[in-house]
Amino acid sequence: MESYLINDTANLSNEMIIDELMQQYGEEILKLVMQYVHNHSVAEDLTQEIFVKCYKALPSFQYGSSLKTWLWRIAINHSKDYLKSWYAKNVEAKDDEVFMKVESSMSVEQEVIQQQEDNNLVKAVMALPVKYREVIYLCYYEDQTMKEMSEVLQISENTVKTRLRKGKQLLKKHLEREENG
Repeated sequence: MESYLINDTANLSNEMIIDELMQQYGEEILKLVMQYVHNHSVAEDLTQEIFVKCYKALPSFQYGSSLKTWLWRIAINHSKDYLKSWYAKNVEAKDDEVFMKVESSMSVEQEVIQQQEDNNLVKAVMALPVKYREVIYLCYYEDQTMKEMSEVLQISENTVKTRLRKGKQLLKKHLEREENG
């Protein structure tokens, strides 16, 4: 879809381009924003705001990067701005909802154990500082390459590798502490 957009933007209105971007990347952006705000309804609101920002900024898009990278950069910056805002610090209540799928073939005991392990992992990832959480999320939840993460986060590939290594170390320590009580 993206190559189609890049090759044919002259024939498409901004509304059509944003509509395509929303259809293609809406769920991914929502998941990304959830990694920052930990609240589904707030993440939905921020995702809408992100696409409004993209719509307004689309005429100035330079095609120096892919539309996806540009969209992710806007989403990350908007999420960080929200976290820095007075509203996020003083009004918004944290919501602990976690959405998980459990295979129906598991026994109840297996489901409970799997759910607990998943919850522990999610909590451990969420406990990481943002700079490590970003690379862990992009690498393991979005399957992005080092190059893609570098473009999205606007840092060097070596910095991505360093943060990923350090993030995994912190995650391992956190999970070991939880396991040992």
